[in-house]
Amino acid sequence: MRRQTLLFSAAAFAALGLAAEAGAQETLAQVKERGHLNCQVGLPTPGFYALADDGTWSGIDVDMCRAVSAAVFDDPDRIEYQSVTSAVRFTSLANGESDMLSRTTTWTAVRDTQLGMTFAGVNFYDGQGFMVPKDLGVTSVNELDGATVCVLTGTTTELNLADYFRANDLAFEPVTNENVNVIVETYLGGGCDAYTNDKSGLAARRSAFPNPDDHVILPETISKEPLGPVVREGDENWSDIVRWVLLGMIEAEEVGLTSANLDDMMESENPKVRRILGVEGNIGEGLGLPNDFMVDVLRSVGNYGEVYERNIGADTPIGLERAGTLNAQWTEGGILYAMPFR
Repeated sequence: MRRQTLLFSAAAFAALGLAAEAGAQETLAQVKERGHLNCQVGLPTPGFYALADDGTWSGIDVDMCRAVSAAVFDDPDRIEYQSVTSAVRFTSLANGESDMLSRTTTWTAVRDTQLGMTFAGVNFYDGQGFMVPKDLGVTSVNELDGATVCVLTGTTTELNLADYFRANDLAFEPVTNENVNVIVETYLGGGCDAYTNDKSGLAARRSAFPNPDDHVILPETISKEPLGPVVREGDENWSDIVRWVLLGMIEAEEVGLTSANLDDMMESENPKVRRILGVEGNIGEGLGLPNDFMVDVLRSVGNYGEVYERNIGADTPIGLERAGTLNAQWTEGGILYAMPFR
């Protein structure tokens, strides 16, 4: 009797597995048939997803969208960008409006296990901080007891704020909105004493202020914010594509492959270089892409370092120095690390 029950259970689980497999989104086929990628970004933010007057998007997260488009279509611009608030981003992805999400989204346990999402990797390691007007005279978060704090609702930022102030026995009054532009306007208008967000986001927003030097980012970092692209759960092939495009860009920087030297490196005898370029191996074939898909990515978007420096690096208005940070290559003291491209 027990053996029959076990056999029935095994058969039931097998049937459920087949049903799940059959019901999985065949995203690559859908994207190809549609002729463009639907990529979700946030409300315009300098350096990450900036919107120019002519309607073109740019930024480190936009370049993640462009890299996937280049891998699939040999064209980085076959994309329809969808800009939505943080409060509805996961719903938009889950209901199929977006093929992927690339918008400074933190990888957490609940998001990864309970929302039907799959995180494809980390393209920026960040942490939450606080910005205040310089004339407030505050030099530490711990001096904000009783302060009003502007925070974006529906985010890990809101939860971290409550956790930190509770743990440090500090009182605060949140000023919330789901629209980051409203939050920034409220802060600049004096509607709150401090504005909290990922530190990269604070730097990005401050760079666009009328008088950036009138605002300071406090030294404390109160959380870990591993940010990266997200896809719907249930389509392993699609999540593999997004993941290995990102890892390929990271690995390309490590071995010295750039958009500028790509043609010369095609003759390289370095086996790591040859695998990334598809000269050896069949990684692309395993993803349902041409074996040289990374050639298209690198030619049109560049490696990870190029993307970083072009959008948020030390020579941009945002001015995020990479050296000595978590976002440096693992060989240079950071933790940026690609799984072996082989």
